[in-house]
Amino acid sequence: MTYFFVILFIALIAYVIYFTVVRARTVVNSPYNQRQDSFAETVVRGDIVDRNGNVLATTTVGDDGSETRSYPYGNVFSHVVGYSDSDLGNTGLESVENFELLTSNAFFLEKLQNQFTDSKNRGDTVVTTLDAELQQASYDALGDNRGAVVVMEASTGKILSMVSKPDYDPNTILSDWSTLNTDEDNSPLLNRATQGSYAPGSTFKIVTTLAFMRQNSNYANYTYDCIGEITTGDTTIHCFDGTAHGYEDLRSSIANSCNASFANIGTLLDIDGYRDTAEDLLFNSDLPSVLGYTKSSFALTSDSGEAEIMMTAMGQGKTTVSPYHMALITQAIANGGTLMEPYLVDSVTNYTGTEIRRNVPKSYRRLMTSDEAAQLKEYMAAVVEEGTGSVLSGASYSAAGKTGTAEYSMSDGEKTHSWFMGFTNVDNPELVISVITEGSDGSASGKAVSIARQILDSYYD
Repeated sequence: MTYFFVILFIALIAYVIYFTVVRARTVVNSPYNQRQDSFAETVVRGDIVDRNGNVLATTTVGDDGSETRSYPYGNVFSHVVGYSDSDLGNTGLESVENFELLTSNAFFLEKLQNQFTDSKNRGDTVVTTLDAELQQASYDALGDNRGAVVVMEASTGKILSMVSKPDYDPNTILSDWSTLNTDEDNSPLLNRATQGSYAPGSTFKIVTTLAFMRQNSNYANYTYDCIGEITTGDTTIHCFDGTAHGYEDLRSSIANSCNASFANIGTLLDIDGYRDTAEDLLFNSDLPSVLGYTKSSFALTSDSGEAEIMMTAMGQGKTTVSPYHMALITQAIANGGTLMEPYLVDSVTNYTGTEIRRNVPKSYRRLMTSDEAAQLKEYMAAVVEEGTGSVLSGASYSAAGKTGTAEYSMSDGEKTHSWFMGFTNVDNPELVISVITEGSDGSASGKAVSIARQILDSYYD
């Protein structure tokens, strides 16, 4: 009995330490934790800035002591930075970094003086990885389109830009709340970058290609004679505009985004192995993410019919994914197979700029071998050099990627989402980009790659 109670006591102490140290930030950030109210009584909420010091969120104090949270860039950072409101709570980085923003690491003598004068301390500053100029360029390039853009550093996992539209103005969130919260058609409060759930279209052919490579050591010898369509049983799948691509190998199948060839590849795959490859790429899995997200889904099983398999192989069917997840897959390919853990906060400083803590790049997981990543990079480069991503050829930077269109409605004419995923400086990858636009008509399949070109041009030029 003595041993039992000693062990129980040690376990209790260990849990208390875990709860108050390891889980401290999560507990404090909970909207149900009233301790936040006591923090706000003594601390003026700190600033959120981009990586160059541009202020993204700040608190001004009036002569009467009233505090106003303002967002100098308005709608541009609405989803990633979020909002902070005493009535509505916090979202985005305002929520994730709530603990830091309501903690003051000002000089102790200053804090002591403020205590005696009944004055508030200034909260710490959250220095993000975001780039205000690149964010503005992404916002402008997306224009009036519904959709999302994610831009990351390939080698570090730093998120430089995250845009979602439709959006909202966090400066007027309280007065606009009723309208925003009931607008089901546009869902302006939804962060489509991380929470959107879309059919991936032809971008998923990268996943299908990897599965085929893993199951066929002689994949380089693959050939297919495309006549513009493929029919198996009662199912006929057409290539875009009914184009007959002729004889193709795996490289040209990707470059031309040949639906018929990939539907054929789907019929050659072992479905359990296909599923394993998809799950290696984090489908049906948790994602490394600072912000809330929707899991991606790969629905094929060994019982799936041939029609569903063919549709899935070309990026249709029941498979769903977010733009953020596609950016992660692209980053792993660009980074030699290793996914770097994505992050949005570079450092935390006190309000005078003295650094309190800094985040450093770290590996999350190896999603594929370096040889597999190198081969996929070569195929994605062909998409830009000679295929459906040629909009990006001839730029001041090299690029590789994969375009995609995802049909989602035939009731009122063909409706598609337009996709692009890719990276720049192929030999030494620098930027990773993922773009989706919703609801294009069938002729606008290249809209996403054109938006990507505009964003990347603004960054390099």
